[in-house]
Amino acid sequence: MKLTRIFILLFIIFYHPATAQQGVSIKSSVDKNKILIGEPLKLTVEITVPEKTNFLSPPIDSIAHFEFLQPSQSDSIFEGGSKAIKTIYTLASFDSGQWVIPAFVLSKKIKTEAIIVDVTYSEFNREQDYHDIKDIIEVKPKEEKKNWLWYAIAATVVMLGIMYYFLRKKKPLSPAAPAPTINAFEDAMEQLAVLQKWGLQGKDFHTKLVDIFKLYVLRKKNILSLQKTTEDLVVQLRTVMQDKDLYAEMQQALRLSDFVKFAKYIPTAEDDSSAFNSIKKTIQSIEQSN
Repeated sequence: MKLTRIFILLFIIFYHPATAQQGVSIKSSVDKNKILIGEPLKLTVEITVPEKTNFLSPPIDSIAHFEFLQPSQSDSIFEGGSKAIKTIYTLASFDSGQWVIPAFVLSKKIKTEAIIVDVTYSEFNREQDYHDIKDIIEVKPKEEKKNWLWYAIAATVVMLGIMYYFLRKKKPLSPAAPAPTINAFEDAMEQLAVLQKWGLQGKDFHTKLVDIFKLYVLRKKNILSLQKTTEDLVVQLRTVMQDKDLYAEMQQALRLSDFVKFAKYIPTAEDDSSAFNSIKKTIQSIEQSN
């Protein structure tokens, strides 16, 4: 791989072959072998060389299936005639699966072991009822609660008295005209047509496409879709959609949009068209099921 070749090349430049096997070692490790998609992972690479050797730690600039979240941090420690160069990389992966951080090779006998990392989605129980996120409730001492309760009762009595006084004298008003009803389906179809005319691409296109879909779900099914992650929304829509094939297409379209928005994936025109058609058919299917 590219990073392995860099290690070999720089090692040849800075080391004389006669000293390559003397007092030189390399080891690598990670702080965890199983992470969630997007969760930070610390990769530590430590190279030990003779103290007087002119050696620079080779940089790592790419690892398949992983992204570098921030610049690496290096430190050198001198002890017992040796110099240990320790470099820490902060990685993340947006591809689910079992991936391998390859061995770092300095020579035929001086190399690390490959590291296996499992990248998964957050676990959830599909049979368990959904519980929405609630605000933080501040816990106060019992005495303060009692005082607050008495203040609330007193304020309520005062407010009721004021309302009774004004309502008794107030003339009845003519009923207000009802607010116009928003047709969620027609509005979603109109927005999709506008999106198609705009010719947006990449992140802008997929962000607008998902916003249209979530707003329709909120209006049509009263699901608080705007605050939900893709995985949470997919779970709730499973009971709404009867067409399993279309349900799978909808999941793929939403996850593709996540990759474009958060993992810097560059979609093709075919990807955009497929995601657009899947979302449009899903809206039509939900509308027809009522």
